[in-house]
Amino acid sequence: MDTEQLNSGDRGDLVTVITNTLHRLGYLIAPTEIYDNVVSNAVQAFQQERGLTATGVANPMTLRALDEARWKLGDRTLSFKKSENGSLVRGDDVATLQSRLIDMGFDCGRVDGVYGVRTEASVKEFQKSAGVSVDGICGPATVMSLMRLLRTVSGGAPTLLRDQAVREKRGPVLADKIIVLDPSWGGKDVGRSVNGLTEAEIVFDVAQRIEGRLIALGVNVFLTRNETRSPLEPERINFANGVASDLVISMHVDSYKNEKAQGVATYFYGSDQHGVHSVVGERFATLVQREICARTDLSNCRTHAKTWDMLRLIKAPTVRIDLGYISNPHDAERLGDPQFRDLIAEALVIAIQRLYLSAEDDAKTGTLRIEDLRRAGIRR
Repeated sequence: MDTEQLNSGDRGDLVTVITNTLHRLGYLIAPTEIYDNVVSNAVQAFQQERGLTATGVANPMTLRALDEARWKLGDRTLSFKKSENGSLVRGDDVATLQSRLIDMGFDCGRVDGVYGVRTEASVKEFQKSAGVSVDGICGPATVMSLMRLLRTVSGGAPTLLRDQAVREKRGPVLADKIIVLDPSWGGKDVGRSVNGLTEAEIVFDVAQRIEGRLIALGVNVFLTRNETRSPLEPERINFANGVASDLVISMHVDSYKNEKAQGVATYFYGSDQHGVHSVVGERFATLVQREICARTDLSNCRTHAKTWDMLRLIKAPTVRIDLGYISNPHDAERLGDPQFRDLIAEALVIAIQRLYLSAEDDAKTGTLRIEDLRRAGIRR
């Protein structure tokens, strides 16, 4: 399903499989053999609920999400093993397992629906405490024990406490933190330019301005691409995980067929389906959105929870920022101005610092400057 895509009018076995899944999930009254408007509307509703971009087109990401959605906990045996194509077991059943383990106080990381090493370790810990065979495999006996012993803890509290503890332990100083900047190579209008600059060049310029400021503050900064080459998304995800990043910032410029669409929006990992979200990711997304909107005249398109792979599969708190619409004359003019891009870079650096400040050391949005932080002794 990684390369296939379904559009209006398509027929075939894949359409039948997808419509059967949508029917079982309650989005379709009955399966069908043609990808018509009814199916498109059902796909759009599914995308909306899953935190995907709601287009009604069954693209590869949507097809993977539909495949994951068809599994319920207990439908199959779960274990840490890779398939022939090297991928791990994924599905809603894994997400449910992770959520229940977290509610019971076991640390399996974030609820991402991927049965990895950390999930296996948590299953072993649970099995040990429940008195069932300790093998890291979630089979019938483990599922029954989960059902029997589950004690509901107020939603997400263990995760929230862990995230707060980790952030406080790291302290407010940025020196030696590892931050990955992911400037987009280009989206739907990859060839469109403003003042001779494409989306790829605009966000790369912003990333370099942020990089320079952070390096001067002692931060270890990594960029996921250079000026001439951009790895595929799975490679960038693996890279961010491989350098043990503290924070990942993915930067983009949006576009739309209607030039009236404008403004900045920020995204973090969250799933209403499973009632989970990245606590630190949401906090940072809010800070980014507030700082940019306070320091610029870009419209506020708010923060949003999404389940895109870049947000879900990177272990560190990750946000995606759409810095405006290249299809909008106002946003395009602003993004084409080097001084404006410098203003955005300044806002992002301040948002990064505010993420690690305690409440008593923080300040009102739009008021902090790097010079203030130096005088306070937080900078070296």
